[in-house]
Amino acid sequence: MPYTYRDSSPRPPPVPQSARATHSTGQTYKELKLECLQKGILFEDCDFPPNDASLFFSEKPPVPFVWKRPGEIVKDPQFIIGGATRTDICQGDLGDCWLLAAIASLTLNEKTLARVVPQDQDFGPGYAGIFHFQFWQHNEWLDVVIDDRLPTFKDRLVFLHSADHNEFWSALLEKAYAKLNGSYEALKGGSTIEAMEDFTGGVAEMYEVKKAPENFYEILEKALNRGSMVGCSIDTRSAAETEARTPYGLIKGHAYSVTGINEVNYQGRKVKLIRIRNPWGQVEWNGPWSDNSPEWNSISPSEKKRLYQTALDDGEFWMKFEDFQTHFDKVEICNLTPDALEDNIAHKWAVTVHQGSWVRGATAGGCRNFIETFWTNPQFKIQLTEKDDGKDGCTFLAALMQKDRRKLKKLGAEMLTIGYAIYESPDEDEQVTKDFFRYHASKARSKTYINLREVSDRFTLPPGNYIIVPTTFEPHQEADFCLRIFSENKALTKEMDGKVDINLPELPEPTPQGEETEEEKQFRTLFTQISGEDMEISPEELEYVLNAVLKKTNNIKFKKISLLSCKNIISLMDSSGNGKLDFSEFKIFWDKLKKWIGIYLHFDADHSGTMSAYELRLALKAAGFQLNNYLLQLIVLRYADDQYQIEFDDFLNCLIRLENASRVFQALSVKNRDFINLNIGEFINLTMNI
Repeated sequence: MPYTYRDSSPRPPPVPQSARATHSTGQTYKELKLECLQKGILFEDCDFPPNDASLFFSEKPPVPFVWKRPGEIVKDPQFIIGGATRTDICQGDLGDCWLLAAIASLTLNEKTLARVVPQDQDFGPGYAGIFHFQFWQHNEWLDVVIDDRLPTFKDRLVFLHSADHNEFWSALLEKAYAKLNGSYEALKGGSTIEAMEDFTGGVAEMYEVKKAPENFYEILEKALNRGSMVGCSIDTRSAAETEARTPYGLIKGHAYSVTGINEVNYQGRKVKLIRIRNPWGQVEWNGPWSDNSPEWNSISPSEKKRLYQTALDDGEFWMKFEDFQTHFDKVEICNLTPDALEDNIAHKWAVTVHQGSWVRGATAGGCRNFIETFWTNPQFKIQLTEKDDGKDGCTFLAALMQKDRRKLKKLGAEMLTIGYAIYESPDEDEQVTKDFFRYHASKARSKTYINLREVSDRFTLPPGNYIIVPTTFEPHQEADFCLRIFSENKALTKEMDGKVDINLPELPEPTPQGEETEEEKQFRTLFTQISGEDMEISPEELEYVLNAVLKKTNNIKFKKISLLSCKNIISLMDSSGNGKLDFSEFKIFWDKLKKWIGIYLHFDADHSGTMSAYELRLALKAAGFQLNNYLLQLIVLRYADDQYQIEFDDFLNCLIRLENASRVFQALSVKNRDFINLNIGEFINLTMNI
């Protein structure tokens, strides 16, 4: 859920060697394994048990699956045989070709593979039925522990398996990734780049093949040489075309991995070739340069050996690069660093990461099409100060990722359509409001709004200050997100959230009775009528008068000022501590109430009698309370209705609660200097959660 507190300051990228243990016991892989060895038992993972819930969340298994350990399936199970290779990846009965294409690419980089698939595990001495894998998630590496019970049917693995039936690293990797995302079913359908990023912590860039740069071949060659992971696919025009086979043996809507690129001498000229792999482990391209095409007859055995060309039906094939450009539509490249596609001079990129949330009614304003709420989205300031070496501008890459949507599939969540816009920043460091966006055009933006986990683009802008506004396309859509900024020269970034600040006027001294104005005399007469003989107003009397007055106030909708609210008001204003209001206290409160009614009416933009929750930030600021996104989200959750509207009684309760909290904080800070270690924002957070 998007409401957990998080520090809004930028964070450095994680140290690659550190991975956080994720098992519910808090134990690491080594601790769990040692415990099993000491007890002489095989590990059983209570976090991902062998039951239907770990398989599917929306259906029951089509056949009775039996969970078995590799030693119960074959006589001599091995973790890896002869090194982990792309032929170890054969798709089973799960629509996760996108994941398998990424795993195939993973095997091309030994260092990256060893990070995801730690090599210190096997079925030999010290086997305890426990394995672990490491994945990158939203700026941290996680160590995912599993037992080795795998779903089978008739003693065959149901899902991902190796061409060697006694090799199990790929099946166990798939299980660990399924656990990370909640179930095997959660892996159905996806983008190869998503898994590639989870395997590397890298940054993605996407190309439409038909619109790719002229040097696209060189871009792919450079990416593969630098260890980047590359996937490709063919678009579908309708759902009926999904996994439809073309006359050339290619599958539409299917994720392939690019495993090689090279040139070959053919009939006296250089021919550019590209090697593609189908994660099915079969069904290949049947056009020129396919496994059994006549072109290979003109190639020497040494050239074939250099290109690892074989005529096996293993899902891997070569094709002419021009044919690749004709038949494929999209290429996804996951760069271990953003410089993988730049010139041959290596750059040291600076990386900052921000975590944020879109919360309906508070910070889920939608794209620029929805100008009334767009400004309420989280905003991040980027300071570009140094030009790139030998260039006129500053290059940076912005990558916006929505978090945990695959894990939330079982709750009905889908990938949201996301993107961002970049504006030249005004001088102030406060959140930019509606009028700015109404009259200023963006300087850059993501190429498109799309329902992928991450949207990323590369920009070159003149030195200066900019604001990036990450959004969903539609307003009121909730998600957590992660924004990564990669820059060639260090760029300073911060969230435009502002410090929590309370700026309330000092309480005025009461006017001596002999110096009262005519209006004040009339108010005293009214007070006398309400208060009775004791000349003080009790909570019950305050409840009566407030409800009576507000009912007669035009253009304000409210339910009822409750007795508890009136007790809170008296608690705020009562200086004597007797639980009632005397004339001067009541007068001060009444002046406050008139001011708050004026603020409420001002921010009731459509004159409906209610105020949009998206206007609450500015309304509270006008009343003296500058809050950050997190506190604003808490208040909206407490006081807004399901149409993101706030009625006046809820607005009044909010203000009373905030002012009470601020005055208590000030009093405690004066009495106890150690209390100052808790700031006003943290204190309000505590009181709003009570």
